[in-house]
Amino acid sequence: MNQLKKGSKKLLNAWAFYDWANSVYTLTIASSIFPIFYSALFLGQIEKTVPAFGMVFKSTALITYVTAFTFLIVAFTSPILSGIADYVGNKKNFMKFFCYVGSAGCIGLYWFNIDSIHISLLFYFMGLIGYWGSLVFYNSYLPDIAYPEQQDSISAKGFSMGYFGSVILLLLNLGMVMMPELFGFDISISQTILENGTKKEIAEALREAKNTASFEAMRISFITVGLWWILFSQYTFYVLPAGVSKGHKVTKDVVFNGLRELKQVWFQLKQNLRLKRYLVAFFVFSMAVQTIMLVAVYFGEEEIAWGSSDAKTQGLIVSILVIQLVAILGAFLTSRASSKFGNIKTLIAINFFWMLLCFYAFFMKTPEQFYIAAGFVGLVMGGVQSLARSTYSKFLPETEDTTSYFSFYDVAEKIGIVIGMVIFATIDQVTGSMRNAILFLVIFFIAGIVLLFRVPKSNVQNKV
Repeated sequence: MNQLKKGSKKLLNAWAFYDWANSVYTLTIASSIFPIFYSALFLGQIEKTVPAFGMVFKSTALITYVTAFTFLIVAFTSPILSGIADYVGNKKNFMKFFCYVGSAGCIGLYWFNIDSIHISLLFYFMGLIGYWGSLVFYNSYLPDIAYPEQQDSISAKGFSMGYFGSVILLLLNLGMVMMPELFGFDISISQTILENGTKKEIAEALREAKNTASFEAMRISFITVGLWWILFSQYTFYVLPAGVSKGHKVTKDVVFNGLRELKQVWFQLKQNLRLKRYLVAFFVFSMAVQTIMLVAVYFGEEEIAWGSSDAKTQGLIVSILVIQLVAILGAFLTSRASSKFGNIKTLIAINFFWMLLCFYAFFMKTPEQFYIAAGFVGLVMGGVQSLARSTYSKFLPETEDTTSYFSFYDVAEKIGIVIGMVIFATIDQVTGSMRNAILFLVIFFIAGIVLLFRVPKSNVQNKV
């Protein structure tokens, strides 16, 4: 098709539509059904351990370590790959590659099992790196397809499309898991038990059959995510420009150009005290926030007394939906608070709230307490990320090279996630309790509060 003009409605909508395609990964795989599925693999195990890479890991520690490793790969490769894509002029091919790798990884999760743990973790790794890798190039398209005055609105539209699309598929998948019989999954029991079993034996057999069907529904949901991602991304790929082929050859200088740009930003930060201090504060508190968001469902599965596996599955699903719904309100309230009290004061208050949540999580044991925590997590989760990014944007110096600054911001965020996840997994592995790990994160929120207090109110140049 003919290349559309920059700023055209069709081009902008096609770009935003990729959010509809890929956001199903974060909600179904990263946040909800996969964590429930993963924990179900260890039902009946007292210690819940798994041998991998020549060691024996606690199940939750292993998945946390793999997640941290993936973010480490993304942190170091994304500036290199984006630099190559810009230089050669084929960013759409890079975006497609990561999209297909991620989609294939999601589909591959259907065969995830403990006996083949290494290939299973490879599928998990593919889904995670495919999602974050494609986002690097997806985000870099924004200044290419939209004028500055259009970027905020179309970015928000992409976010909203991603939210609604992912919720639609999640509700379908949750329906499959909670009511498998309505979707054609077999929940029948043997005729022998029906004829000769007691009421208790029949009820137990029915419950076991439904659990088996629900487990199979979880596997099928991974396939639906991969197919949804692939199919709906095709419209975006069809409309987006491929990028201007520049005929450049990739040299050593090009490969490391992205890293050099990050180094230049680091030196420029030394001349801007407010931005430097804010970025350090962000690095510290984001480390804890992102870790909690990534392990919340695993924590709820392991540390809360649900009573039965059915109650656990339903309880975790309800908690996920609570978080998603309350997050909308949280984003609105955070925006109102920042306009009234200022960004830094609002971030300090949110960090204090997160700190209290960590204390609360250490002591909570009942499903009701977990629901309350889920509501409060949604409340502060909905706004902290957007407020942190917009605060960083406000503190940037007047420059046309905002891409390098935001690349530095993204790398800092990813490295923070790696450190937070590794610390969390290590405490979980060594002490055998995620409660100890969640309590340790209080230190990062306290440090974040202290560092935010040190951010100057106006732009200050370093004297060194």
